[in-house]
Amino acid sequence: MGFRVLGKELFTVFILLSLVSLFADMTYEGARSVFGSYVGLLGATAFFASLASIGEFLGYVARLLSGTLAGHWRSSKVYWSLVFAGYALNLIACPLLALSGYWQLAIFLIFLERIGKGLRTPVRDVIIAEVTEKAGKGKAFGLHEALDQAGAVMGPLMVSVTLYVTSNSYFVTFSLLALPAAISIALLLTAYSKYPKVRSAEASVPILKSRVVLGKAFWLYTASMSLIALGFMPWVNVSYYLRAEGFADYVIAMMYLVAMLVDGFLAFPMGMIYDRVGLASLVVAPVLSALVVPTLVMGDLRLVLLSSVFWGAAMGIYESTARAAIADIVPIEGRAYGYGMFGAFFGMAWMVGSMVYGYLYQHGLVTLMVLFAIATESVTIIGLLTSIKIMRTPQRSIT
Repeated sequence: MGFRVLGKELFTVFILLSLVSLFADMTYEGARSVFGSYVGLLGATAFFASLASIGEFLGYVARLLSGTLAGHWRSSKVYWSLVFAGYALNLIACPLLALSGYWQLAIFLIFLERIGKGLRTPVRDVIIAEVTEKAGKGKAFGLHEALDQAGAVMGPLMVSVTLYVTSNSYFVTFSLLALPAAISIALLLTAYSKYPKVRSAEASVPILKSRVVLGKAFWLYTASMSLIALGFMPWVNVSYYLRAEGFADYVIAMMYLVAMLVDGFLAFPMGMIYDRVGLASLVVAPVLSALVVPTLVMGDLRLVLLSSVFWGAAMGIYESTARAAIADIVPIEGRAYGYGMFGAFFGMAWMVGSMVYGYLYQHGLVTLMVLFAIATESVTIIGLLTSIKIMRTPQRSIT
């Protein structure tokens, strides 16, 4: 089945939500493209810069909170309120970076930005899965990710050009991010007006009153994906490293743009592949993740470019298939909670991995950075292959 099976109204809602993500990504991916180099400019060390990854963890904890609240209250209004609150917090924090003169304040704003993203993501994904139920989740999330990544390309491009034209004026650069943020909120209001009632909200089990069993397949899948996050070097570490090694700020933003281009290019095809082969489509992600650090630390611009390609490819595969897999593993009534629980563990692994990379680089242990990446992603491959065998059996996990 393709998108032709969707009604006009549902397809419009799906496109609106995808455009919301496009302009939101312009805002926060634009900021993230140079955040590591920005806090380095403000005086943060490599390890303290990696503390920004705590925001990633808080964001994933917020996903768990959001999923839990949504599942408990079983209200369309609660679902949409979480979406609006998340986008507002997520998008306001980025332009405010223009006013941060201290790295501590900048990191705090990133915490807020990540928490906002965490609050809206589980319920937003539930709505997307619902309105595209008949079209194929892989294709739906893949197309959403492709449009999402269009914004993730335009944001860093805008940042790179602005930094170059203004001779590294971060005040002007971050202030301009308010424009796509405002457009995103306007589109979100339109999507809500067209689809105010969320069927999944009304069908969900009150999880704070009933026991939710997510099952062995869910937990093994979550463990495997968390290992990918542990060994994958976040961009805050990448951008800090590049600035410390003498790369210009606008070049760093351009490298992130390359990564987002690759991510967006792969998203929809990988979604289609997922619909055909399932979780097997994820196995290449840890291989690509393992190659990011070795190519990054070689110091050659061409290898840094290649590292950015690997980084974007790994993210493209993850973003287009990981969310679709949760929707297939967890029944509709428990999806919000499942997305939240998955995110909490994934975020913790992401945070720990980022801090490990920050600590190792600050102490000059570059070889250990490479070994850490290769070792964790190698174990991940084994875990994913095991997960594929177990998850061939359909699961009914809510009791």
